[in-house]
Amino acid sequence: MGVSEFVLALLDSRKHKRNLRKHRQLQTVEIKIKMDCEGCERKVKKSVDGMKGVNSVQIDPKLHKLTVVGYVEPKKVLKTVQNYTGKKAEMWPYIPYHMVAHPYAPGAYDKKAPRGYVRNVVDDPKASSLVRASSTEVRYSTAFSDENPNACSVM
Repeated sequence: MGVSEFVLALLDSRKHKRNLRKHRQLQTVEIKIKMDCEGCERKVKKSVDGMKGVNSVQIDPKLHKLTVVGYVEPKKVLKTVQNYTGKKAEMWPYIPYHMVAHPYAPGAYDKKAPRGYVRNVVDDPKASSLVRASSTEVRYSTAFSDENPNACSVM
């Protein structure tokens, strides 16, 4: 009786630990990967389709963008795509240009960015000082604006 009780307790504790495991959340992972032809597109899609937890895969060859939706970890998806395809891949580094105050600042503007996108420098502390406008800068630029009713009328 002692051995069977020990085995049952051991199995019960394993089941309990499994229930305490963290549940993954539904995430959208966007990856930039260069795709030149339909063969590259198929290879990239095939690399992610087999992953556990993937709900949908979308490929945009013009933007060189792979979008994966599912219960996955972004780092795992990136690593899988890099290992399976042998191509250089990175997390999607661009955001729409209207989300940045100064999209043509040196840190944000990227010639290789797709149309309507700039580099994501909002979270980068080094480049964000160049991209964000300070309050004094905004105050002086609006002082001579046509949209400001209290603006200087000398102009």
